[in-house]
Formats: sequence, C-alpha cells, structure tokens
Amino acid sequence: MSIKPLADRVVVEPLDAEEKTAGGIFIPDNAKEKPQKGKVIAVGPGKADEKMELKKDDVVLYGKYSGTEIKVNGKTLLIMRESDVLAKI
Repeated sequence: MSIKPLADRVVVEPLDAEEKTAGGIFIPDNAKEKPQKGKVIAVGPGKADEKMELKKDDVVLYGKYSGTEIKVNGKTLLIMRESDVLAKI
C-alpha cells in the first residue's frame, strides 16, 4: 500500500532514538525520548500559491508533538504539514 499525502502535507518515517549517550552510557528503552528527526517518505503536491520545499528522502527535524501517527505495513509513520517541519538536515 502506498500513501500519497494531499496539499502541503508530508509523510515522515521517524529515525531510531539514540541508543547511547555521547559519553558511552547505554539508554534503556523506557528512558528514550521520542525521536524528533526523520526521513521524508512522500510529499504532497503543495498548494496553488505555495511550492513544496521538501522532497522525498530529505532528513528533517520536527517538533516533539508534530504530526499524526499512523501505522502502514507495520511501520510507524507521521503525517504532518510542511510548516510543522523545523529544519532540513
């Protein structure tokens, strides 16, 4: 099943949370924070007056509570407006 976002929406696959700290300490699963970095999987066509800045395979940063979480083929994905994306890496 392919997913095709509408208007100015993008589908983002969250990247895995950090496994250990910079000092080398492993982080247990219950202490990991929700990732705020992900890979763009699909991009909508944009609005009539706005061109989409993002494209497929971009790595982006987004707000902690951005988007709507969905499950597709066992993967957790986020659908959000392009304006919810904070930066492209």
